[in-house]
Amino acid sequence: MPLTDVKLRPGINREGTSSAVEGMWNEGNNVRFRGAAPEKIGGWIADPSPLDPAALAPPFGKFWGIVRHLYNWLTLARYNMLGVGTHMKYYIQNGLGGVFYDVTPIAFTTAAGDVTFAATNGSNLLHVLDTSSATNVGDFVTFSGAVGLGGAITAAILNREYQITAVVSPNEYIVTTPVVANALDVGTGGAAVVAAYQLPIGIPVFVPGVGWGAGGWGGVTGGVLSGWGAAAPLPTAVGLQPRLWSASNFGERLIANPRGGGLYLWTPNVDPSIVDRMVLLTGGDTPTKVNTVLVSDASRFVLAFGANDYGSPVQDPMLVRWSDQESYTEWTPEATNQAGSYRLSRGSVIIGVVQTRQEVLVWTDAALYSMQYQGPPFVWSTNILADNISILGPNAAISVNNITYWMGVDKFYVYNGRVDTLPCTLLRFIFSDLSESHGFQVHAGHNEAFNEIWWFYCREGSETIDRFVIYNYLENSWSYGDVSRTAWLDSPLRDRPMAATQGNQLVYHEFGTDDGELPTPAPIQAHIKSAPVDLDDGQRFSFIRRMQPDVSFNGSQVDQPVVRFSIAARRMPGAKYSAPQVNPVVSAQDYMTGGGPSKQFLVQEFTPEIYPRLRGQQVQFTIESDALGVAWQLGIMRWDVRPDGRK
Repeated sequence: MPLTDVKLRPGINREGTSSAVEGMWNEGNNVRFRGAAPEKIGGWIADPSPLDPAALAPPFGKFWGIVRHLYNWLTLARYNMLGVGTHMKYYIQNGLGGVFYDVTPIAFTTAAGDVTFAATNGSNLLHVLDTSSATNVGDFVTFSGAVGLGGAITAAILNREYQITAVVSPNEYIVTTPVVANALDVGTGGAAVVAAYQLPIGIPVFVPGVGWGAGGWGGVTGGVLSGWGAAAPLPTAVGLQPRLWSASNFGERLIANPRGGGLYLWTPNVDPSIVDRMVLLTGGDTPTKVNTVLVSDASRFVLAFGANDYGSPVQDPMLVRWSDQESYTEWTPEATNQAGSYRLSRGSVIIGVVQTRQEVLVWTDAALYSMQYQGPPFVWSTNILADNISILGPNAAISVNNITYWMGVDKFYVYNGRVDTLPCTLLRFIFSDLSESHGFQVHAGHNEAFNEIWWFYCREGSETIDRFVIYNYLENSWSYGDVSRTAWLDSPLRDRPMAATQGNQLVYHEFGTDDGELPTPAPIQAHIKSAPVDLDDGQRFSFIRRMQPDVSFNGSQVDQPVVRFSIAARRMPGAKYSAPQVNPVVSAQDYMTGGGPSKQFLVQEFTPEIYPRLRGQQVQFTIESDALGVAWQLGIMRWDVRPDGRK
């Protein structure tokens, strides 16, 4: 019998029944489509750049806190800068491949002598007394000007950065020193001790049900139960979202904002080895509570979304404010400048913002707005593009080639001059297993080399990101996988896409074939399974005698890469497939003839044919790999099928 090509449409489809999705792929993991052919996704390798040796080393990974933000830009001296925002700190890499420096802003500095220490013999827990502190567990403080306590707790031990490990009272907390105090440690640190408290840490993941009416009675303030009549320190009853950062460069300077906080400025030095901390922007009616900051490309305004109004400390989650043109310090509207504000009307809070070539897109929890620069006197015009739509989180949208895509609470959207639903062949599969409460962790990333948009999200029951979905906008295909990434950056200033892992490590994607996050690489498990394919349109039983698998191993890093090729047949829709049995490796010099009701073959690069010898009405095949150094792409399979009797 002549060989017949087996051509399946690109993309994984899990929207219909097995018969309805015939001719497509029905299941997979860690695969993509390129040229309509499925292939294993590329590997990744850890970024080797060191941390500032003067900074306190994290207990694990590279950074303190979960990385939620990556931002890349160039200085006037052409230094390739990278900003990294976590829920605890903010770091800047001063030049490509250079050191990561901790630039977390200082929130408060005490006067000399306000802080004293008390050590306990035989313990490494150091009590710190500060009448001006209002700290929480996990916050960071740096001491200076202290003298030793007389024993093991020397001045060098005291004058460094610490993370607060316990709060005893509003005026007393505990830090853990690297040494154990002895009987000679009876001093208090001297009269010149200064404590510099960094920006308080944020929340790593969504915390539900805090505030009045949730949980036990009363609240917790400074580590102490508040009880009746005392306000809880976290004023919300609908849950607390994780700390997210937004940032834009104003020339070579960086303006950054922790969601709900102020605006901070970082300025590079002429000497790249000197790195200062961020400073809070104050004066000129600068907003103090902002959810997102953006610097407009064309007109150089600093835009603050979800900001407090002029003269008010109360944050308005629907208010948009902008500075004067070419200024990040002047926010007071005057007849001589273009500073101003506008309050959006549809919704209750601004969720996300994306800048495109012609406009700034603003999502509330109920609508999508377009902002465009008009010049004086109105400066910025605001128009509603769509109502009654949703977006999962501040980072769930991305603009590619002036087309914007985003992930809503129950569907995907696209905006290319008008708002439309983006058809998705994985819609029910994704949104039936999506943790909407952790939607603020969702983030979109562009993989330009493969024409792909990646969305990373939490599955139901998970508090951490554990799945991604890929949309190939060139081929209009969908696929998915189980890789966890908390932030993504595909910048033209970097050779490859960068991402942050759940272990607080930066990795470069599309590098090699394996998971190189740790020193010892691990294989990436990848597979794709077809939907059932009818033989002779289901009118007769058919017999598959031989197949030509057509698998390419270009890019593999081992001498004899292998994939498993499973083939199973069944009598009719709804019937069970027979379990596959494993056969030896098949090569050009020694290929086997097979036998039995279903087969699993180990296919190499020079496998010309395999002989499954299967009989049934429908057949399903799977390609998978779980070995180091293997890259593969499936081409056009061909099979020899002959009639084998009626049903």
